[in-house]
Amino acid sequence: MARILMVASEGLPFIKSGGLADVIGSLPQELVKKGHEVRVVLPMYLKIAQNFHDEMQLEAQYTVSINYHEVPVNIWSTMRKDVKFYFVEHRGYFERDNMYGYADDGERFAYFQKAVIEMLNQLNYFPEIMHCHDWHTGMIPVMCKEGHSFDERYRSIRHVYTIHNLAYQGNFGVEMLDSCLGLDYRLYDNGNVRYDGGISFMKSGILYADKVTTVSPTYSQEILTPQFGEHLEMVLNIRKYDLWGITNGIDIEYWDPKADPDIPYHYNKVNVKKQKEANKLALQKELGLREDPNVMLVGVVSRLTWQKGFYLMMEKLSEICAMPIQLAILGSGEASIEEKMRQLEEGNKGKIVFYNGYNDALAHRIYAASDLFFMPSLFEPCGISQLISMRYGTLPLVRETGGLKDTVTPYNEFEKSGTGFSFANYNSDEMINVMNNAVHVYYDRPEDWKILVRNAMNCDVSWERSANTYCQLYAQLHP
Repeated sequence: MARILMVASEGLPFIKSGGLADVIGSLPQELVKKGHEVRVVLPMYLKIAQNFHDEMQLEAQYTVSINYHEVPVNIWSTMRKDVKFYFVEHRGYFERDNMYGYADDGERFAYFQKAVIEMLNQLNYFPEIMHCHDWHTGMIPVMCKEGHSFDERYRSIRHVYTIHNLAYQGNFGVEMLDSCLGLDYRLYDNGNVRYDGGISFMKSGILYADKVTTVSPTYSQEILTPQFGEHLEMVLNIRKYDLWGITNGIDIEYWDPKADPDIPYHYNKVNVKKQKEANKLALQKELGLREDPNVMLVGVVSRLTWQKGFYLMMEKLSEICAMPIQLAILGSGEASIEEKMRQLEEGNKGKIVFYNGYNDALAHRIYAASDLFFMPSLFEPCGISQLISMRYGTLPLVRETGGLKDTVTPYNEFEKSGTGFSFANYNSDEMINVMNNAVHVYYDRPEDWKILVRNAMNCDVSWERSANTYCQLYAQLHP
């Protein structure tokens, strides 16, 4: 079994902006059960410092060179179950209102990666495998192999690099190579880190890691094409024999309709219909929807962005409003979509409700109360919302892309099989046809609906199978 260090920009239970945090919160614990020793390192963001600093121990203090200045680093740690979490503290870089989106993001995450690499030396802790996630950590394999190749301790580390979303690449000016990363300009000249006149953290991670993974088998194939490759498809094709697609799971203890503290009525596969109706009535009352246990409730819990398919939805708002359904939408994102959702609620009081922002407890109640979960993504590396909805007996309606295609089996009226509904092309007519079909099955074929709900709740959406695949991957690198 291997010593593994996961390096990421976010992770539960400490901080979250997207699906990466769920992976970092669940996968390490699952790998520990399989016999690995796993540690995790994250930046110490403001919210982490405010909420968790009191329980942490100071592990090390040192400096790293950024912009030709020695910048101090504090490393703190705490335990979560059997996983040790380290935090890189620098108040100027990380204790801000948001995690990402600043003009100096390149410098901030260059500092983070340099701090992590020197942390190994300071703690005399050298993992056999370093598993880095997304662009924020993409230069770590480069710096280990190019900047520390003289040191056997670094040279013996094997690197796994996971792409959670190829659309965010960490592309910065070439001057950062020397000033922040301490790397030679020849890596730009020979093309290893060069991208569009600058450097790319994501491209570098893909080229320098020993194995590259992404978060579903279908997405791993999609990103080899110009349509989904985000201009990195040529680079990914170079590594395609080292590219693994491993579907994410969810934390089935946290997402459990039998014991979820955030929902009023608990249920299992046996009493799902009755208790789901009770949850529906409670949510309708809470959100100001017309109280009716028999109406089909459609849930949306999402970032409201172009990627998530909301432009498709906006093309068909009049048809959706005309359906015999209620709609509960939770999320925030692009201002134009938020405004449209506000207008939608305003014109359909009692039928459509829009909660602007994110509320985790409310998300649980929407999953538990809804009959259908709407997720028409343009692209979706994996997606976890459809896994959660199936766990709660809520049938997902998805577009067949990435992890959505891998995890949702479309309803087959002849075989009475499936775990949800899906459509193939990014086309609003296809979407509305499938939605109409779902409404038809709900009202006119209740026995079929009951079978689909049972199928969905029988799906294994845990980390167990995914963790086994990661173990196979690690075994190739560390026999």
